[in-house]
Amino acid sequence: MTDLASHSPSASIEKGGIEAIIEETPSEDGGPIYAAGSNLPPPPVLSVEEEKRLWRKIDMRILPIFTVMYFVASLVRSNIGNAKLQGLSTQLELTGNKYNIALAMYFVSYTCLTVPSNLVIKKLRPSRWLPGIALLWGILATLMGLVKSYPQLVGVRVLLGIAEAGLPPGVFYYITMWYPRHMVSFRIGLFWGGATFAGAFSGLLAFGISFMSGTAGLLGWSWIFIIEGLISVAVAVVAFFVLVDFPDTASFLTPEERSYVVNVLKYDNSSVGEEEHFEFRHLWETLCSWRVLFCCLINMSVITPVYGITFFLPSIINGFGFNTVISQLLSIPPYVVATITVVAWSKWSDNIKKRSPFICAGLVLCLVGFAINVSDVSIGAKYFGTYLVVTGSYAGFPGNVSWMGNNTVGHYRRAVAIGMQVMFANAGGAIACLVYRGEDAPRYVLGRCPILDGVELGFVTMGLTLLPIMVTTYLRANIRRDATQRDMDERGVKVEYTPEELRKMSDKAPDFRYTI
Repeated sequence: MTDLASHSPSASIEKGGIEAIIEETPSEDGGPIYAAGSNLPPPPVLSVEEEKRLWRKIDMRILPIFTVMYFVASLVRSNIGNAKLQGLSTQLELTGNKYNIALAMYFVSYTCLTVPSNLVIKKLRPSRWLPGIALLWGILATLMGLVKSYPQLVGVRVLLGIAEAGLPPGVFYYITMWYPRHMVSFRIGLFWGGATFAGAFSGLLAFGISFMSGTAGLLGWSWIFIIEGLISVAVAVVAFFVLVDFPDTASFLTPEERSYVVNVLKYDNSSVGEEEHFEFRHLWETLCSWRVLFCCLINMSVITPVYGITFFLPSIINGFGFNTVISQLLSIPPYVVATITVVAWSKWSDNIKKRSPFICAGLVLCLVGFAINVSDVSIGAKYFGTYLVVTGSYAGFPGNVSWMGNNTVGHYRRAVAIGMQVMFANAGGAIACLVYRGEDAPRYVLGRCPILDGVELGFVTMGLTLLPIMVTTYLRANIRRDATQRDMDERGVKVEYTPEELRKMSDKAPDFRYTI
């Protein structure tokens, strides 16, 4: 039996010098309740192979549909970059900074709704909420292909941001409710890999759809929106029949399997489980946590380059002197490399149970890539720089989201923290949309000094500055708690807490250790 499976409710749980006195509450039939609101049998003892089979079973039910959903969401979000090269700017007369404003307005509405969405997902059920918003954004994306003016484009982009706001934070939170914290990064990496690959597929799909220009009197950009929107609608319909809620009610698992997963998750972060009910203090404490804020800013430093490169890579490559078709095709290889890196780094991160080294590596790749692209170097060197930026920005993200989930204890605290993280990330997206102005092409440099004044480089530098502070803080807290526990063990001292006291302490509980 694995260590995760060895925990079970008992009269007392002891960890070093910390002891929690627990009174079991029997169910109506006299047995213990292993999940809130449902009677489950005692968790079984599984061999290593049996446990692997169980997690694979869960993976195959959850991850494919989420990956496809985020894949099509990313297509819908980023296809405007491809549509721009297929006549969008010309037909809608997107002169000056109109294109940038249309991009930014999507993020304004998106940013406002990430936290509220995560607060209601448990109440409204993820199996209904997530497919529902996917259906809505698919319809809106289809309608975007029929807009005839700039105001209509902006209006639909605002509504699209409202519809899509709940998916990324909802899925990130959902994954933390299904997997132990050191299995989370790889699963988020697979999910995020769908978004990364969408960047490659978007260029290839746009290339194919461009040949439909003129069909039914619509230009190629309209067909890009319509076809990719209809694909989203189809995926949303499938999701209604595939998605499940949480482990304690998952019908595709046996009662024993549900009990095992619930038990593993309950004792993953704490010796007494986590707070599962909502109180306003959870919202307030999370909003006021400087650790959460720093982690959000680090995520912003990673995601701002993601959005900058996603929306403008075809235009950047076009600015190197290539025609539209070649620009679409040359935007594909960087995303293929990034997708492979995302999955490999995420798996490696879970294996060594560390997040910060991969965030740092991603930021360093972005730093070098942007430095190359704002420099006066050859086109070949600039194209290589786009590989570094795409790979670094996309591959650094899963570790950052996993880091927040790993170090935030309590269901609603985690929901709020992840929602805030996505909110900050999309604020960075709005900034990226306004940084890449048409008059700055092809180098997209603000100011006379590209290194000092490049806004993207500034965000990457912010991340590289804050990251060591977070690592040092977590290391010192772990070392201090280890030292206190050793001292209590040596002196034979035991400190007793009630389970409620330990749960309220969340990540400050003496038996909790931060993931570095």
